[in-house]
Amino acid sequence: MTSKNRNNKCKRIRAWLLKAVGSALRLADADESSLLGLDANWVQNHIASCPRCQRRLASVGKVNLALSIIKSQPHNLDLLMRANAQAIGVLKHSLREAPKARKLKVARPEPKLLERWRKYAHPATNAAACIAILLLMKAGVFSSMDKFQTQGQEVIKQYYATRAGQDVADELFSA
Repeated sequence: MTSKNRNNKCKRIRAWLLKAVGSALRLADADESSLLGLDANWVQNHIASCPRCQRRLASVGKVNLALSIIKSQPHNLDLLMRANAQAIGVLKHSLREAPKARKLKVARPEPKLLERWRKYAHPATNAAACIAILLLMKAGVFSSMDKFQTQGQEVIKQYYATRAGQDVADELFSA
C-alpha cells in the first residue's frame, strides 16, 4: 500500500470514527470486538500497522499524561492568568486588543471560601481546644469546691454530734 493511499485511508478512518463517536453509536447487544470506536478490532489492527496513526495515538497519550500530571500538582493562583495570556497570544491581532481579551489577561480565580479560611483552621482548632480545657477545668474546680464544702460540713456536723450531741448538731446544721 502506498503512503498516499494509507494517508487517505487514515483520514477516512478518523473522519468515520469522529462521526461514530460523536453520535455515540453502540450496537445494542455488542461485545467488545464490535464496538464502534477505538476498541474495535479493525481499528486496533489498523493502528498496529500504521506508523502515522501510532504517532497520533502516542501523542494523544502524552497529552493525557501531561494533563493528569498538571491536575495532580498544586498551582499558583496566576495559572489562569498565564494560560489566558498564552491563549490570547494565538488569536488574531484584532481579537487580542479587544477589551474582553485584556480582562482575560489579568483574570485570577477567586479561591473558594474554605480555601481562603483554611490557613486559620489550625489556630482556630488550638483556640477551641484551649477554651474547652479552660471550661473543663472551671467545671472541675467548682465541682471539687462543692464536694469539698459538702464533705467539710459533714465532718463539722460529725464533730459536733460526737462532742455536743446529735440534737445540737442537727439544730446547728438544719438551716
